[in-house]
Amino acid sequence: MLHYLYADQLPRFPRLADSMFRDRARQFRDRLGWDVRVDRRGHERDEYDALNPLYVIWEREDGLHGGSMRFLPTTGPVMINDHFAHLLGGGTIQSPLIWECTRFCLSPGAGRAASAALALGAGELMQAFHLRHYVGVFDARMQRIYRLMGLEPEVIGAAGEGRGRIAVGLWSMQESAFAPTLARLGLTRATSRAWLRRSLAERVGPAPEMQPESQPEPEAKEPLAAIA
Repeated sequence: MLHYLYADQLPRFPRLADSMFRDRARQFRDRLGWDVRVDRRGHERDEYDALNPLYVIWEREDGLHGGSMRFLPTTGPVMINDHFAHLLGGGTIQSPLIWECTRFCLSPGAGRAASAALALGAGELMQAFHLRHYVGVFDARMQRIYRLMGLEPEVIGAAGEGRGRIAVGLWSMQESAFAPTLARLGLTRATSRAWLRRSLAERVGPAPEMQPESQPEPEAKEPLAAIA
């Protein structure tokens, strides 16, 4: 099943959280060779995990992490503005309609169901929080995975060539994308929405600047107009 958990809720799900951060270390440090921090518990964490982000986590039948993503609004500190502004020509992205998605992680041996579940979760969040786009940085290896998920981004900045190419992309999810994603998972939309409602209802008040449907929808802007 899918969980939508803020960082301050993770202690209520210790096995799920522990396996998520361990899988992040395996993927980003061990398999991809990124220069990331891994603590004595084997957890990969960075400064953005300390900002109470919202995680979408696919829980396996054994209760462990199957896949996850991390979300933060671009109105606050985000990786793209802090570390990758050069990919945007020195500009930044700041909009209540655009959240940053980072740390896309799959557990070792995760099948396509995990990727489909994360795509579903991202779509549910986009609708619930009245978002227009997600933004994120990705490399050539991830582009193939996004293509298999049917979620290729609109590239708005890039640098490098071949396997060394990194890019900034904008993602959206149209209503028509839900049906095939749900079919791959053998789920109904009612079940998917119930997972989101239950997760958010268990929190005592949403995190600042990340408030769902009960809030008035902000004025729409063209996404590229948010790049300053």
